[in-house]
Amino acid sequence: MHLRLSVTCALALAAGALAVPSQQLETRQQPFVSTAITTHTEPWAIAFLPDDRVLVTERRGNLRLVDPVAKTQGTITGVPAVAYGGQGGLHDVALHPAYAENSIIYLSYAESGIGGAGGAVARAKLTLDANGGGALSGLEVIWRHSQKASGGLQFACRLLFGPDGALWISSGEINQMTPSQDMTSNLGKVIKLYENGTAFAGNPFASQGAIQSQIWSLGHRNPLGIDWDAQGRLWEVEMGPMGGDELNLIKSGANYGWPVVSEGRHYDGRTIPAHSTRPDIEPPKAFWVPVISPAGLIIYKGSLFSSWTGNAIITGLSSMSIVRATITGDTAKEAQRISMGKRMRGIREAKDGSIWVIEDGAGGRLLKLTPN
Repeated sequence: MHLRLSVTCALALAAGALAVPSQQLETRQQPFVSTAITTHTEPWAIAFLPDDRVLVTERRGNLRLVDPVAKTQGTITGVPAVAYGGQGGLHDVALHPAYAENSIIYLSYAESGIGGAGGAVARAKLTLDANGGGALSGLEVIWRHSQKASGGLQFACRLLFGPDGALWISSGEINQMTPSQDMTSNLGKVIKLYENGTAFAGNPFASQGAIQSQIWSLGHRNPLGIDWDAQGRLWEVEMGPMGGDELNLIKSGANYGWPVVSEGRHYDGRTIPAHSTRPDIEPPKAFWVPVISPAGLIIYKGSLFSSWTGNAIITGLSSMSIVRATITGDTAKEAQRISMGKRMRGIREAKDGSIWVIEDGAGGRLLKLTPN
């Protein structure tokens, strides 16, 4: 029998700490009630409106408006054309910090162009109608990948606003690897911008050029989840290659290593030096071999799941699970793996502390999780 090991801390591994078999962490007894709200076609992300309705993106280019009480959904028109294929399509959705006043939302998506497809971020005004739908107007693209590629892989492009009003983008490297270390490319980076798409003043590489001025950190592969903890620190999860999924604490100007170092291997079996070989590169706070395929992340801040407050809650695709990792100071460790029986994609925390997740693929459900 192949034992699936969850390797939880690079420094601990280097010191010879014993890895905990994930079977000891996995539970099929779910510690929550899962309430199905709506069903979607390849849903990717969710965002809550002030009136508690939910925006859901579908990868083929549809933006849905869900009424969680009636369990109905309508359509938002005016979504930009997307490059659907591979892992590309319509990705994340986020509300402007002043949405209640300006009705502006942000979308990330894959777009076609010379050389293939790349990620883009646009903003538009959302006008809701009386029939459970709405329309976007004044669409403006505010950020793009600096290059495009064929293959349709690893766009990422999660969106998150920070306490200072900045827009953060987790930029994937679209399976090109080397741009993650190239400071003339914004691929494989964590990006920090003003709400209008201009580079945020004080970014660590601001003096080095236009693209460099966008960059907060580098050396990322496929960063599919970002969130703040209660201390205002930014955490990120990203997919590794064949092994080596990571949970990172994001620091200004730090290099997270891809593709120079990794705790995984290339898909053709070639080895990659471990983080421990490069002390100048920031190691992950937790990593997984084999992978969990992290697709979303929240740092839980509510009290409804009282024992989870401050924990990283990660949705897993290939692992078909929700993974909970405890965070102590600047260290992290997997504490629980909850079997969901489906590939899990997006995750958000509602203002009442309930956790909302979406299943991946055709027939993916929007689920509300509340404690047993």
